[in-house]
Amino acid sequence: MNITFHGAAGEVTGSCYLLEIGEVRFLVDCGMFQGGHEGDLKNQRFPHFDATTIDFVLLTHAHIDHSGMLPRLAAQGFKGAVYTTQASRELLEVMLRDSAHIQAKEAEWAERHPHHGSHAPNLPLYSLQDVEQVLLQVEVVAYGAEIQPHQGISCRFLDAGHILGSAIIEVFADGKLIVFSGDLGQPGRPILCSPTQVNAADVVLIESTYGNRLHKNLDDTLEEFIHALEDTLHRKQGNVIMPAFTVGRTQEILYLLIDLSRQRRLQGLKIYVDSPMALAATEITMRHIELFNEAAQKLLAWGRERRQELPDIHFVQDAQESIALNDIKSGAIIISASGMCDAGRIKHHLRHNLGRPECSIVFTGFQAEGTLGRRLVDGAKLARIFGEEIAVHADIYTIGGLSAHADQAGLMHWLAQFKHPPGQTFVVHGEAATAAQFCGLIEKQLGWNARVPLANETVSL
Repeated sequence: MNITFHGAAGEVTGSCYLLEIGEVRFLVDCGMFQGGHEGDLKNQRFPHFDATTIDFVLLTHAHIDHSGMLPRLAAQGFKGAVYTTQASRELLEVMLRDSAHIQAKEAEWAERHPHHGSHAPNLPLYSLQDVEQVLLQVEVVAYGAEIQPHQGISCRFLDAGHILGSAIIEVFADGKLIVFSGDLGQPGRPILCSPTQVNAADVVLIESTYGNRLHKNLDDTLEEFIHALEDTLHRKQGNVIMPAFTVGRTQEILYLLIDLSRQRRLQGLKIYVDSPMALAATEITMRHIELFNEAAQKLLAWGRERRQELPDIHFVQDAQESIALNDIKSGAIIISASGMCDAGRIKHHLRHNLGRPECSIVFTGFQAEGTLGRRLVDGAKLARIFGEEIAVHADIYTIGGLSAHADQAGLMHWLAQFKHPPGQTFVVHGEAATAAQFCGLIEKQLGWNARVPLANETVSL
């Protein structure tokens, strides 16, 4: 039994693991690389294997860095099933279609503005037709149910508490139990339940996005969040721009803004959610309240009874409405995608607000190396957007405690519940230095045999 790490090895994005068990070949995740020109090149080179030989795919969740290359896989000849949860299936429809749309639009823009890019524009990775094809190949799996995608291989999906529908995947084959953590949520966070505990495995793949740090506690996080909004909207009379992943993070931000309004810690908010798929993602979220934790269900009940006390939330759908937001000079909270600022409508809002000292940019999620979001978080004084250099005068806030990923303590707690050390532990989905540091912590504190795999490395299990 072999595993090849075709992504998320020494980096955060591009999750894709190829397992070969006898004649059976399957993937766990099939994600897009994110992070500037280097990420574009990796996506253009995908796949490094013959897609026609892949029997099936197990998908942990719908985020593009885990699912975004499924249509390309289908376009290259993959004919098998993609197994995932019901909520992930619904989110995939929205996210993959949006991904194809953004690629087409950006390729079109680059063709019209050939001198504005720093490198030759890439062709779209796949078309909308490729998206529709792979959606037909998705088969739904219930949490906790055992499936047999192939003779001699059984799998179970468990709630990972990361985003709606996210899963930890157990694979039992060839006498071994392999556990893929997927992306693990931080215990006790808004809306979703904490990650399901697993206590046995022969092989573990554990994510390490925040394996080198601790998140602020929620109380301190909310104080910082409130300060950023109050200071910008009232003292400085500017706008708050919030880059956010449309799935998961946008809904959590809305949850917090509603809850803070309920507590009267924030009042009179005007919120614009500017992402074509945000409304659809929010509607999908509301169809799955059975996955909400108790606090979220109580807030939902309060909102139904006290609608007049809810903040003013407007979902922006068409392009003209989005453009009109650029005329608003103060008092607006604009939540927009993409969450790492590398595509979509957020780039327009940054273009119109980054240079204004009365405004603030509030980051609430991880920013991968090479992305515009990462450069801003790291203190860039200039930002290049649509070929234009913009001086950064707006305040930049990083609200780390709202992460959808478990921090170092959360990850270690999850691992510490295993009754016996796995024979092999692979630390994935973390930048190289972070993964190495977390790997050392696992070895030191738990005494496990752990290592960080190399990109495209094949290991015998």
